[in-house]
Amino acid sequence: MPDIAALAVFSMATLALLIVPGPAVVYIVTRSVAQGRTAGLVSVLGVHAGSVVHVVAAALGLSALLATSAPAFMVVKYLGAAYLVWLGVRKLLGRPGAEVGEPDVASSSRLFGEGFVVNVLNPKTAIFFLAFLPQFADPAAGALAPQIVLLGAIWIVLGMASDGTYVLIAASLAGRIRRSATARRRLDIGSGVIYLGLGAVAALTGEGRK
Repeated sequence: MPDIAALAVFSMATLALLIVPGPAVVYIVTRSVAQGRTAGLVSVLGVHAGSVVHVVAAALGLSALLATSAPAFMVVKYLGAAYLVWLGVRKLLGRPGAEVGEPDVASSSRLFGEGFVVNVLNPKTAIFFLAFLPQFADPAAGALAPQIVLLGAIWIVLGMASDGTYVLIAASLAGRIRRSATARRRLDIGSGVIYLGLGAVAALTGEGRK
């Protein structure tokens, strides 16, 4: 297993990456503002169920395959970009709603499922498991798969803490937005534009890989 010093460095670097907003954070914050703390926390659970997929893939060597196979990398990259664009278009074209009344409420299963897909296809998470995490797995310290599982578990724990903090902050500031159809619509437009931008960035990620 990696030594304590290596794990500490990995944890600090991971936390620094996690607090930078990406597709998952945008999704979590949007849901927290629209539906409150519980919806945000369910979204976090879905996002990090998606993280488990990345951990398992890395432990089984699938991440190494993606890292060395340009076609496989391109498929994952464009699927993620397409999903982000779809989320953005759906937000931009959503029904503005009445000036009074409650916003559309997504079920817990939908919140969880969308969070799961967002992170499975999240280019930020994929690149972390492709390029960053393997640097902390030391062949001299034993079998690689258990090390990757341990590092992935640290990522998930820190990710849930970081994303949970975003939920609490967003939910605490969301009361006025939820009471105003105009503010909700502005939130949808803003998040839609961000999703489209993230989709464009995801589509261009790794263009230097040839």
